[in-house]
Amino acid sequence: MTTDLQNRQPHIERQSKGRVVLSFDDNRLLAEICGEHDRHLAQIEDRLGIQATPHGNHIVLTGSPGDVTQAERVLTGLYQQVAKGQPIGPDDVDGALRLVGDAPHIVAGKAGNNEVVRTRRRTITPRSPRQARYLKALAETPLVFGVGPAGTGKTYLAVAVAASWLERGLVDRIILSRPAVEAGERLGFLPGDMRDKVDPYLRPLYDALYDCLPAAQVSRGMESGQIEIAPLAFMRGRTLANAFVILDEAQNCSQMQMKMFLTRLGENSRMAITGDPSQVDLPSGVPSGLKQALPLLEGVQDVDIVRFQSEDVVRHPLVARIVEAYEAHEDNARAKSANEC
Repeated sequence: MTTDLQNRQPHIERQSKGRVVLSFDDNRLLAEICGEHDRHLAQIEDRLGIQATPHGNHIVLTGSPGDVTQAERVLTGLYQQVAKGQPIGPDDVDGALRLVGDAPHIVAGKAGNNEVVRTRRRTITPRSPRQARYLKALAETPLVFGVGPAGTGKTYLAVAVAASWLERGLVDRIILSRPAVEAGERLGFLPGDMRDKVDPYLRPLYDALYDCLPAAQVSRGMESGQIEIAPLAFMRGRTLANAFVILDEAQNCSQMQMKMFLTRLGENSRMAITGDPSQVDLPSGVPSGLKQALPLLEGVQDVDIVRFQSEDVVRHPLVARIVEAYEAHEDNARAKSANEC
């Protein structure tokens, strides 16, 4: 009889309302859950305000009943993850802690197929409720906008879903695009041919692809045209059928460019538009196409808009605090301007 890794669970003994003992059948996996020098347990303790004490193949959780229950769900989910051969790190623990209150079905390893992305190189699970909603939207809706601050996973998750769809044969190709908007430098002064000039703008898309797919597969795909990475200007006049199409940094599209890009959507295609409306680099006086498109397309059938917030930032915790500081400054400036009027 083989162990069902999909549903691997620790044995749970509830000794009192605020004390639970989790017993694990594999000490090697338990060591991965605890982390080096028990740093993952310390992370859980700090976030939930409980005590997580390892003893042999047991972890004893003590604290308030609600917090102990959340810690139990986090550890159970992480155990299932490592049992499937998926390594975990502090970011995975942070993601499980973010989700435990709002989406416990995902933490417990019971997420629906549309909330988990599997590619040849890795399995990607959401690290916040909005990321879970975003993944579901990307799987089910032809046109999805993912907007919000840097570090929320908008582009990475869209590329991961596109890579998964390509591997599963749901689309014939991936098309990734960005507007080549200059921020202090001129393209014409950069050395090399056109590809050399635009590659720096498209590097984040390359990075996400190589993280999800083997390097050889990416190289072959780019040579054959199965994977295409191009500036937005190259999209004009095309119909993009049987493709997963992603437009990144969409806040730097003009209104005309955004309309042009949206109308490229062809048969059996998916389109993801990502951007941060607060980070527009367009020349003064040129309105952002993303800012115009969001209210225009809100509520339109087969269009979904997922708005990320600072609490969805999954980079270094300091990034979230930086985003919050800037948001507070902008809110104060708007309030001051309104009062003066």
